[in-house]
Amino acid sequence: MATAVEHSLHSGEHLVVQAGTGTGKSLAYLVPALAHAIETSSPVVVSTATIALQRQLVDRDLPRLAEALTPSLTRKPRFAILKGRGNYLCLNKLHNGAASDQEAPDTLFEPFAASALGRDVQRLNEWADTTKTGDRDELKPGVPDRSWSQVSVSARECLGATRCPFGTECFAELARLDAGQSDVVVTNHALLAIDAIADINILPEHDAVIVDEAHDLVDRVTSVATQELSAVGLTVTIRRIGRLVSPETASRFEASSATFSSLIHDSRPGTIDRADEETVTYLTALRDAAAAARTEIPTGQSTDPATASARTEAVAALDDIVDAASLALSCWAEPDITARPNVVWLDHEDNRGTIRPVLRVAPLSVAGLLRTRLFGQRTVVLTSATLALGGKFDAMAASWGLPAREPGKGADTDSTTATRATWHGIDVGSPFQHEKSAILYLARHLPAPGRDGLGAATLDEIETLVRAAGGRTLGLFSSMRAAKEASEEMRTRLDTPVLCQGDDATSVLVEQFSADPETSLFGTLSLWQGVDVPGPSLSLVLIDRIPFPRPDDPLRAARQRAISSRGGNGFMAVAGTQAALLLAQGTGRLLRSAHDRGVVAVLDSRMATAGYGGFLRASLPPFWSTHDLSVVTAALQRLMTKHNATYAGGGSPTQG
Repeated sequence: MATAVEHSLHSGEHLVVQAGTGTGKSLAYLVPALAHAIETSSPVVVSTATIALQRQLVDRDLPRLAEALTPSLTRKPRFAILKGRGNYLCLNKLHNGAASDQEAPDTLFEPFAASALGRDVQRLNEWADTTKTGDRDELKPGVPDRSWSQVSVSARECLGATRCPFGTECFAELARLDAGQSDVVVTNHALLAIDAIADINILPEHDAVIVDEAHDLVDRVTSVATQELSAVGLTVTIRRIGRLVSPETASRFEASSATFSSLIHDSRPGTIDRADEETVTYLTALRDAAAAARTEIPTGQSTDPATASARTEAVAALDDIVDAASLALSCWAEPDITARPNVVWLDHEDNRGTIRPVLRVAPLSVAGLLRTRLFGQRTVVLTSATLALGGKFDAMAASWGLPAREPGKGADTDSTTATRATWHGIDVGSPFQHEKSAILYLARHLPAPGRDGLGAATLDEIETLVRAAGGRTLGLFSSMRAAKEASEEMRTRLDTPVLCQGDDATSVLVEQFSADPETSLFGTLSLWQGVDVPGPSLSLVLIDRIPFPRPDDPLRAARQRAISSRGGNGFMAVAGTQAALLLAQGTGRLLRSAHDRGVVAVLDSRMATAGYGGFLRASLPPFWSTHDLSVVTAALQRLMTKHNATYAGGGSPTQG
């Protein structure tokens, strides 16, 4: 893999690498990245999806490599971590902002200093005097998003280093300066997307990007490209512009906001393919009122920092409203639904019993954006443990905007495609012997899953499997409802502990699960990725059903429809690919070290009987497979006996 990455960085050909757990892929791309950066005097950007991997790279991998590689390089490599501006404390907002003006409605009837929000802001003020980085992740314990928003700004709300009175002390600017002097800059997919697709230069000039956890790239880019309108956001904007525009303009914006907020509150959630006349009228009025307010706010420099900050925040909020409304209206103006580049839908989010309606507009596909703004501009290496879905890279490549190629074959230069679009795909395998280390159990005898929760036969199967494993089970469910149903039922049937996501913070539950081999942990999507529990605490990964996306997911349903309208298989291209990706991630929780052994049990009979089952199975590691429950329970019982004997003999928890 290191050789392939080195070749890619020198040749300019994009590289896709599937590298299983335990292959050391971070070292395999960091070594050539550091060497390339020093050789070319141009930094390499490493983008990840999770904070955990960012911290691993910056706190563990890069410091060790920098020391080890220095004798072989012309100088010692430098590295830095860079996050979005909103992750850093804004000194101007802290000292010149008006935090109390932005209080949530439920705090307005108590003094600001006595509210939870006020106490958090006071604590943040004290922290500002001691922190050297202003990085939110270094604040322990943390604060809610609402509190952090009082002392942070987005890139669009920022005054800029030259206009801000704290420009020379700005934590975000200092982080950017550090990144600009580094050979490897570690960042996240969201910031990479903003830098690539928005007209905002955040990252230092670079000609190469390494995308780790690349299976998450499309979702993160889509999230960045999604625009939204909500009653909460409009209320905040009303407060921001109140003293900056004329009373008539402020009143006009407030009235249009109230009318639009009432409309979306009373409307049914779901995709809005064709808006009625009332919706178009109200949204047009909101757009025009926001545009009118925007023109009244001076854009020139102000000698008063507080005034300059207030203007910048108000302008950014109004611009976002105008952009989102205009995008939705232009989408509905296109009569051919299949020709629309965007999709509009209404969500009703439940926030502790309070319904908060949000109108969202998202691109139907980000492939074009990635093709022109990322792959067309610089060399990209993409890696993950799960990229070859159905045994091929084609599905992931298509979602990134790359031409389809067979895995393991180089991409020939196409006369109609820029050289930057060519790519090469390799699977470097895994250090694990999957066929000898794990069993894939497909419960083909169970009835297909229905909408009424887990059936009696499925619950009986779960009990049988967990009992045979002696606990030691990570239950991955397609919904919290199913996870809670199973955990409540198993607590009455089993004499081993069963934890359920939501009982405590997820990190705390994972620690408890890892510490006690007899404990089982049931949960949903966030447990399908990132859980790393090697050793005897995890012998059984249980999956209740194929994790197809919800059929009422507006964005994925629209993407599926668009592909079908062009003669493709929309179901497999969208729902099948999503399910395969999650299944590969979920089954990857089992083998985390060379000593691990166990069973992946899929209790959805469609995995064995449906036509798409072959594609899904081909996306998983090559486990030894069976439909025989007795074979599986006997294997789990032997494994439990072995683990218990290891503990009784004083052996290490990671043995066996």
